[in-house]
Amino acid sequence: MAKIPYTKPALTYAQQITQLNSRGLQITNIPRATHLLESISYYRLSGYWYPMLIDKSNHIFKPNSTFQNSFDLYCFDRKLRILILRELEKIEVSIRAKMIYVLSHENGAFWYENSNLFKSHNSHAKSLGNIEDEYNRSDAEFITAFKKKYSNLLPPSWMMLEITSFGTLSFLFTNLKQSREKRAIANHFGLNESTFGSWMHSIVYLRNLCAHHSRLWNRIMRIRPVAPLTAKKTWLNNTSISNNKFYFILSSMLYLMQTINPNNSIVSRFKNLLTEYPNVDVTAMGFPSDWESEPLWS
Repeated sequence: MAKIPYTKPALTYAQQITQLNSRGLQITNIPRATHLLESISYYRLSGYWYPMLIDKSNHIFKPNSTFQNSFDLYCFDRKLRILILRELEKIEVSIRAKMIYVLSHENGAFWYENSNLFKSHNSHAKSLGNIEDEYNRSDAEFITAFKKKYSNLLPPSWMMLEITSFGTLSFLFTNLKQSREKRAIANHFGLNESTFGSWMHSIVYLRNLCAHHSRLWNRIMRIRPVAPLTAKKTWLNNTSISNNKFYFILSSMLYLMQTINPNNSIVSRFKNLLTEYPNVDVTAMGFPSDWESEPLWS
């Protein structure tokens, strides 16, 4: 099929309202809807009314579709991202701490500079370049103090990895050669090395989605955590669940939190959010009908 140039013009807020009305979306408070279109944008909100379309090619809404319902979905999704970011911080900090401790005690303070510890020297050189860039950009007080006092090109790992992006940290772990230390890090969180590396990569992806205010509800996840072959902690009994939706990656977070914070309140806060927004369809996030009976979610 031949490609064609995009020719649709930008619409004013009034034209956007008229277009939505003509397509069957009920808007009872036009000034408020106009304000939300101005504050959030038509295109961002369209991700939440897309499932309400009965004719997706012509953008025709199902009967009784309302602007308020789509905005409620947007609000639910925003609060969900806030909940997730709070827990991702704990997971990222814990993984940093374990990697720094295990690898520094076995391979010295500057282990991340040692190319012999890594499978691909080219990938390691790329990671090291990213680390050097982060070091040169940093204005953290402890980094500034290190630069003034020491002659090393880079600081020890317990300083450097505090300002290194989690994406770079994930890349470092994946590129590590098979070793007792790499196993120890993954085993601490109840996983083998390859599964743990996959989950770190997925966490980076999820963190980026949240940081860019991207939609989690009904999203097909591009980067997906693999299922553990042998779970050392409580995992999903329903092993037929697809790993391409939010339910699976949130279940992965719950699994990791059994190590990091066993008394976490993620499940109760998520259920409270569903109570606040009872019209949210959790099946669009990959939740099976029996999800509440899973021990991981109890």
